Amino acid sequence: MSKESQPTLSIIIPTLNEAATIESQLSSLLGLWVCGCEIIVVDGGSTDDTPRLAAPYANQVIASRPGRATQMNAGARASRSERLLFLHADTRLPRRADKLVLAALRNGQRWGRFDIRLEGHSSWLPVVSLAMNLRSRLTGIATGDQALFMTRDAFEAVGGFPEQPLMEDIELCRRLKQLSPPACLRERVCSSGRRWDCQGGWRTIVQMWRLRYRYWRGTDSQTLAKEYHDVR
Repeated sequence: MSKESQPTLSIIIPTLNEAATIESQLSSLLGLWVCGCEIIVVDGGSTDDTPRLAAPYANQVIASRPGRATQMNAGARASRSERLLFLHADTRLPRRADKLVLAALRNGQRWGRFDIRLEGHSSWLPVVSLAMNLRSRLTGIATGDQALFMTRDAFEAVGGFPEQPLMEDIELCRRLKQLSPPACLRERVCSSGRRWDCQGGWRTIVQMWRLRYRYWRGTDSQTLAKEYHDVR
């Protein structure tokens, strides 16, 4: 891609100590890079080789203060496309995700997400995946695991990701819903189910629903983040 041409889509990936998997993740995006997408890795202060390993596979590797919301906002500022996709470092996009995103945003919607398939050992993962897809389709609220995408205008209209330590994706969706309903793509991203594998399926489900319920009731995200990390 020439430096002068505007990318069709900017894919922004926040990282922190992802050296074990970042090369595999980014190499899976090479086809999209060849097709005109921009790949931006935003590192939040890794103490391993993540930035060095990512550099050959990305248009930019930039440093940021830690925090997923902070990192994704930094990536958006550095990006050059009018269409943004935020991708977690342990999530894989479906084939030709760029075409799917561009088609969705051309149909009048300003933002959207993919269905998800969680991968791992827990027998709960198919059920959790189905529940996540149904819930987000019914409520218009998605999680960052579902590869949120949007126009730059929509992202800027809601002020980007709120720089809070937890539920930043939920809050962003709540704000984006005021602009338009989401495009709910049935093509699936594949995301790691390591949280369920490590903590147990039922325990993780209960914990996440409890945290979301309390956030909805107005509990401060700082308080929820402390409890979340204490449990982990």
